[in-house]
Amino acid sequence: MQNITMNSDDRTPTLRVLPEEVANRALVVGDPNRVLDVDEYMQNVRELGFFREYRTIIGEYNGKQITISSHGVGGSGANICFHELFRCGVRYIIRSGTCGAMQKEIRDGDLIIGTAAIREDGASEHLAPMSYPAVADRGVSAALAASAAVFGIPCPHEGLVLTQAYFYPGILSSEIDFWLKTGLVSCVEMEYATMLVMAGLNGVKAGGIFTSDGNMTEEADPDAYNPHREVVEEGKKRMLQIALHALASLPD
Repeated sequence: MQNITMNSDDRTPTLRVLPEEVANRALVVGDPNRVLDVDEYMQNVRELGFFREYRTIIGEYNGKQITISSHGVGGSGANICFHELFRCGVRYIIRSGTCGAMQKEIRDGDLIIGTAAIREDGASEHLAPMSYPAVADRGVSAALAASAAVFGIPCPHEGLVLTQAYFYPGILSSEIDFWLKTGLVSCVEMEYATMLVMAGLNGVKAGGIFTSDGNMTEEADPDAYNPHREVVEEGKKRMLQIALHALASLPD
C-alpha cells in the first residue's frame, strides 16, 4: 500500500484527505487497524490520510472505487469522520463494527444488519431533534442482505440497534436492562445512530452490519468482556467482505 505525504493545506482538517480523492462509496469502521484488514480484499489500495484515530484508504472492489475510514470509539469523535466524508462527496456509507448481541439466539461471530438505531449515542441529540429518526436506507440494507447470501449467510439477523454513549457503567442504572426487557433490540454499539442521523441530514444512503462479540443476555459483568477470540475474528472477516460487496453492488 502506498503511503501519503501530508503537506497540502487543501486536506480536510481531521481525516487529512484531499476531497477529490475520496470515492463516493465509503465503508467506516471503528479501529484504524481494521482499515488494514479491509485492504487485503481490495486492489490498487493507497492511503489517503492518517491522523489520530482516523485512517483513510481507497481501493477497488469488483471494479468500484471504495473509501475506507476509521472513526474511533463513540459518536462524538465519529461525527468528525462522517461530516468530512460527506463534505468530500460520499453518497453511500456502511458502518461495519462489533456489537453486543441483545437476543438469546445471536451467537458470538454472528452478523446483524442494523435496520434502525435508538439514539442514546450522546451526539445526535445535538444535531437534530430527538423526533428525527435514525433509519437505515432500505436499498443499502437489501444490498447487505443479498451480499450476505453470496458469502454463505442466507438469513442474517436483522433489527434495531441500540447506540449508547458509554461502555462501562457508573453509579446510574444501565439502560441495557430496560431495552432487554422490551425484546425489541438486536444489539448494542456506540456510533450507528450518529451516522444514520447525519446521513439523513446530508442526503446520504446509509446502512450497517455488525459482528457479535458477546451476548448481553448472558454476560452481566462488562469487565468479563473479551472480543479477542477466533470466532469473533472470523465473523469480522465475513462482515467486511459482505460490506464491500454490498457497496460495490449499489447503483452509480
